[in-house]
Formats: sequence, C-alpha cells, structure tokens
Amino acid sequence: MSLLNHAVVDGVLPRIDSAVAASVEPFTVPDIMRPDGGSKRYGIVHYGVFIPGLPEPFRYCNIMTLLGATGTVIMDNDYLLSDPPSDTATFLCSTAQGQNHHYQAYSIARECRREEGDVLVSFGDNLVITGEFPRYQVKAAYENFELALDIHCTDTVSWFVRNAIYDHFSLLASCSGTLTQNGQSLEIQDHLCTFEYARSASPYALTRRPIPDVWKLPADFFTYQIINLTDDTQLLLTKVCSLGRTVFQGMHVRTRDGEADIHVDDVSFEVLEHQQEDALAPDGKAMRLPVRFRWRVREKGAEVLEIECRIASRWRFGLGRGYTASYAFEGHYQGQAVTGDGYIEYIDCQAR
Repeated sequence: MSLLNHAVVDGVLPRIDSAVAASVEPFTVPDIMRPDGGSKRYGIVHYGVFIPGLPEPFRYCNIMTLLGATGTVIMDNDYLLSDPPSDTATFLCSTAQGQNHHYQAYSIARECRREEGDVLVSFGDNLVITGEFPRYQVKAAYENFELALDIHCTDTVSWFVRNAIYDHFSLLASCSGTLTQNGQSLEIQDHLCTFEYARSASPYALTRRPIPDVWKLPADFFTYQIINLTDDTQLLLTKVCSLGRTVFQGMHVRTRDGEADIHVDDVSFEVLEHQQEDALAPDGKAMRLPVRFRWRVREKGAEVLEIECRIASRWRFGLGRGYTASYAFEGHYQGQAVTGDGYIEYIDCQAR
C-alpha cells in the first residue's frame, strides 16, 4: 500500500491536475459553486471567506465551512462525526481578539439549509451565506461575536486542485461590512479578502463507519497562508505533503486589476522555531506548531520573495485537525523591503 500511495503522489497526481495552468486564466465556471457540488459524485463541499490584515486587535477573520467528512488524515476530527459520517458539517470562525472562537459540528440533514430561497448555505443559527457569483452576503453570530459582510468576487482565480474528482479554488475578492466581538466593533470597507470553494468525492460514499487513520487518505501536512501585500496585491502561500513528500508548494500572486501569476519551481517553506509545548486538541491529540518560519520564492534564479515570519496571536483550533493564527512578517518582495501581517492555517500530522 505504501508503494502504491507513493506512486500516486509522485507520478499520477501531477499528470491529471490542471490547477497551475488554470490559475493564470479568468474564472469562468461559477455554476459549479453549489452546496451539493453539482453532481452526486461529490460528497464534500467547502465554502470559505478569509480576511487577513485587519487592524488590532482582530488582525484577521476566517469563515471556514466543510460539508461532509473527508476521510483524510489532516481534516477529519473523528470525535465529531455524525452517524453516518457523510452527514457531518463543521464551521470554524475566529479572529485574534479575545479568548473565544467558534468551532462546531452540525448535522447536514437537520441543521444545514442548502439552496433554499435566497440562502446558499447555512449552519444552524451561526452562519448564513446568501447570493450568487460575483456577490455574496455573509452573516455569522456566536457568543460575543457578530459579522455582516458584503463580498464582491472578481474573476481572478487561484486553483489549488483541478481534476475529475476534486476542485478547489480561491477567488480574489473584497469585502465591506461590520465585525463586532466582545463589545469592540470594526467597520470594514473595500478590504481585500478571498472567497473560496471546493468540491470533492469522499470515501464516505462507500461506508457508514468511521475510517481508521491507517486507511485514511494520507495527506499529513498542510499550511495555507494569505498576505495582503498592498491594498491591491494579494499573495497565497501553500505547502501540502502526503506520506512525508511534497505534493504542492507554491505562491499565487494576484491583483485587483486582474494580473495573476503562480510560482512553483523554486519555493521553500522552513520552520525556524517551534513552540516549546505541543498544542492539544479537544480529543487529546498533540500537534507541534511553529513560532517562526521563512518563505523563499525564486524564479529563474532571481529572488521574488523572502520573508521571515513570527506568530502574533493565539492559535485557534478547528482547521480540521489543525489551527489558525496571524503572524507578522518582514523581508523583501521583488527587491523591495516589505513588512506586514499574514493569516496562517497549519496542520502537521507527520510522525517525528
């Protein structure tokens, strides 16, 4: 099984996926962005809104939803699975402000509305997304937190995966609205963000029982990071590993005027320092999390990006088995000194 998995990771996946080529073309397939994936073969659907670079004390805000259990090592928290697992949905929402955040499991059948009236999808009383491409409205509420946003998507798209059984992409977007947490309010105006969607087949289409870790799809490391470099330029930085081997490592660059680029040939992510104590999930699983890390991106030998980053907020659990936070960075982009804040998602299930 290990040899077969390595063969798939190293040889098959790069040949069947068209994500890199599609990431420099305009977005033309909004019809696929449905809560059922648009076909019975899709058992997993994801909507996300991610806003980096907010003022203190918020720093960032994330809306991370997942309908359906994935059967992957990094994403499924088995202690939350419904019966059957395919009925499981989760919703994560957090900022850097305060002590609390929201991470909860829902029954898709009983608690999630999908394509009812003007509602695209909802999660109990905690989240509702309405609208259709290119404009969406997002309202979220939980203890001491309220959010109401208007999202305007562009046709500038970054594809992470694009093949016959799995589509995952991020649209460059802007948002306006109000965020209130623990009595502090923030007015947001035309702020760069992302609106994201994924649909995928699921192994839970074949079983009603939880899949043991040894048989899960072997993705074991993931980090995804977003930087609003300027008011008009956004960077997406990603690394994904399976069985200890890098499946994808790259940087997407996109701007409000429609420019899009992707760097994948000479990209490196390096953790420089870890927390002294592992983070513990609600089910007791431990994970090593970074304190400092570095990105380097080069194109044909020339430096495009080199930044050193330091975590600047508490980690929030609920990005699958992993965590989200914000960080401060400094370094150089295309020869110019840069500083700022970034948003990070991080999952490390690799043995050590």
